[in-house]
Amino acid sequence: MKDLLDIRKEIDAIDHRIVSLYEERMRLACEVAEYKIATGKPVFDKERETEKLNTLSGLATSDFTSIGIRDLFEQVMAMSRKKQYQLLGAHHMIEDHGFSMVKKLDTKDAQIVYQGVDGAYTQLALRAYFGDNAASFHVQTWRDAMEALKSGQADYAVLPFENSTAGIVGENYDLLCEYGYYIIGEQKIAINHCILGVPGSALSDIKSVYSHPQALAQCSKYLDCHRKWERIPYKNTAFAAKKICEDNDPTQAAIASSLTSELYGLKILAEGVQNNSTNETRFIIVTSRREYIEDANKISICLQLEHKSGALYRVLSHFIYNNLNMTSIESRPIPGRNWEYQFFIDFDGNLQDSAVQNALCGLKDEALDMRIFGNY
Repeated sequence: MKDLLDIRKEIDAIDHRIVSLYEERMRLACEVAEYKIATGKPVFDKERETEKLNTLSGLATSDFTSIGIRDLFEQVMAMSRKKQYQLLGAHHMIEDHGFSMVKKLDTKDAQIVYQGVDGAYTQLALRAYFGDNAASFHVQTWRDAMEALKSGQADYAVLPFENSTAGIVGENYDLLCEYGYYIIGEQKIAINHCILGVPGSALSDIKSVYSHPQALAQCSKYLDCHRKWERIPYKNTAFAAKKICEDNDPTQAAIASSLTSELYGLKILAEGVQNNSTNETRFIIVTSRREYIEDANKISICLQLEHKSGALYRVLSHFIYNNLNMTSIESRPIPGRNWEYQFFIDFDGNLQDSAVQNALCGLKDEALDMRIFGNY
């Protein structure tokens, strides 16, 4: 039996040879890139890579090493492509994604749409982003807000996108895909939920509580202490408050903001009933125009990938190699394709950054579909 130190020396010698061969291969990858730059050939040649992976893995002497060799060379080829994308960027040959940079939003005479009624948290987000005097109107549903953009009735729409406690608003992710509009800004609003009842009512009178499903989820711990209350999902927190006002039923309550209690003349029966005292909702500002503000520092994209092992792992390497900080990843089902998903990713950066351009170029080549939802 060999001594362990002797075995390690042999491994070290092989590793040094691998490093030298890897660097030699990357130098050749640069020559390939120069050729592709001169001829206009694409970086990613899937047929060529698949053929080569099959050949190399077929040289192995066991199934175990065959799998390892395939995985190894998939990584080597991926690094080679990333180097080539960098060289393309240096020669200003990265694809233009069609976004125009603007110094600031053009909000003069702009119409902004939001879902709900007066007092909705979305209205608070609208005012925080656009100012109290912004021209706005409300609609019944989030789809109605998108339709207002489509018809030209609105220039911007404000939509809830994610809550720090209850998670994403999945329907709005789907609507963003369906309509193909763009995120140009975001606004975070602290959420302070109250139990609202009609004047003269008390907590002991309550039999049913109305609110948006997300709000009910955000207040689950408080509601669990009142298990006899029926939890009734409603289209919006402010709509729920409006209903309580109109019904004037002391057995009904709404979960909504303190602002709605003032607007609809309701009584605050309990305040701050959300599970998380630092509860926030992130709202997105959506437009039909493909623009981004000069100092934008967050990018949102959507990817559809091959439905096979390692597909997500491989595309995520573009963020690592380009030193980009990915801040969020969510999955949503692909309509009409059972058990297949598209991935929504947020990461730090600006579309002018070379590292961002390199990553997006690689992602577009290697994903089945990539859409940029915005830089904001």
